[in-house]
Amino acid sequence: MEKLNRKITGLENKLPIKIVQFGEGNFLRAFVDYAFQELNNTVDFNAGIAVVQPIENGMINMLNDQDGLYTLFMKGLTKGQEIQEKVLISNLVAGINPYTNFNDYLALAKEEELDFVISNTTESGIAYVSSDTPEMQPPSSYPAKLTVLLNERFKHFNGDSSKGLTIIPCELINNNADTLKEYILKYSEDWSLGADFVAWINESNTFHNTLVDRIVPGYPRAEIDAYNKELDYEDNLIVTAETFFLWVIEGGEDLKAKLPFHKTNLDVKIVADMQPYRTRKVRILNGAHTAMVPFSLMYGNETVKETIDNAFTGTFINKAIFEEINETIDMDKAELDLFAADVLDRFRNPFIKHNLSSIALNSISKFKVRVLPSVLGYISKFDKVPTNLTFAFACLIRFYKGTWNGTTLPVDDSKEITDAFQGIWSSNDTVKVVKQTLENTEFWGEDLTKINGLSEALVLALNEIEANGIEKGFANYSKQY
Repeated sequence: MEKLNRKITGLENKLPIKIVQFGEGNFLRAFVDYAFQELNNTVDFNAGIAVVQPIENGMINMLNDQDGLYTLFMKGLTKGQEIQEKVLISNLVAGINPYTNFNDYLALAKEEELDFVISNTTESGIAYVSSDTPEMQPPSSYPAKLTVLLNERFKHFNGDSSKGLTIIPCELINNNADTLKEYILKYSEDWSLGADFVAWINESNTFHNTLVDRIVPGYPRAEIDAYNKELDYEDNLIVTAETFFLWVIEGGEDLKAKLPFHKTNLDVKIVADMQPYRTRKVRILNGAHTAMVPFSLMYGNETVKETIDNAFTGTFINKAIFEEINETIDMDKAELDLFAADVLDRFRNPFIKHNLSSIALNSISKFKVRVLPSVLGYISKFDKVPTNLTFAFACLIRFYKGTWNGTTLPVDDSKEITDAFQGIWSSNDTVKVVKQTLENTEFWGEDLTKINGLSEALVLALNEIEANGIEKGFANYSKQY
């Protein structure tokens, strides 16, 4: 078979560069590039993407070897039905490594039709590095690289207000665009780029916070032969993703007009405030993940799918979501339940093997952010503890003892936290264990012994877990809670 390229596919006419994208990894290729291709196909958006390699070692050479082409396979469940699709992505028209071709990078600033900047440089990518300077080719941080590019565009077009850009970061930090803009303005000050440039950044460019949601396993190394059999060309950049797609972007009517995703079938929400959607995702999807890990591992499951498919553990998680978590989120209940049903479909996806042990990392800090607000919100609203989430909390505490039924549990956290729990469990007195865990403000940011009824419920749950295991222990505990 021939290697994938534009000649054999008849895609030699390239689109004009309207988007600069920082990052060439699996997520952007399976999410953003797919989304813009859908816009091109549906409303003749006519947008080509120039991809910038954000770090010194990356995949730009592999991308250029295939003329920017690759195949996206999407597999998942929708309302219980298996869905499988494959798409040839063809809107990447340039791949640039600023570490080896810095002038080509600067030339992007001069593109007449350039309108958007997209990025996903990982959570640590939006960072301020004080040692970065405008003379570096390129600076190390993403915000510094973007500042150089924006300044080049400002100078080339003599501060033309119509040449400002729409900047949409996709890094998984809250308020990602606000943070990115803050650092750009900081570099502008540090580098003395001038008041006119700062005014152009503030008045002619727009920055949009986002929430992105799609599971992207990436290159299917273990099953690559099966995927290759579905193609009539050689593709070294196959990427796999689930079918679920959600992109929430903060913006108004101007952005909706620029990005007419409402004319596609993609779930892209352009809203005034994305925080409710972030809360929904963190509490339901991430919260259910975090709550199930210790509980389900100690029950005997290994994967997320096994957890949901099992009659006992599946019912437990279902009730935790629909009867407890969703009751604490200030959004339309029907919309929350619909999102939760999609989440459970995603958890059941037969094409993704999601090991519980792989999501056990930093479970204490995750529980604090993802689950504890639902526990406290439920207590505040109903004046009683949530049955399932509190039992999951007890399982978390028990999990950090480190062993269960003679086997080592996959506890994966900082030495400070694991050492703290070693001390907490040294007494094996559940009353002391619960007290010392809940009063540790380093864990939770507050003293949870002050929460009415929580300590007593956790002590009972822990006693039942120790005496009777997970399933019988929960049955006994739930008679009282």
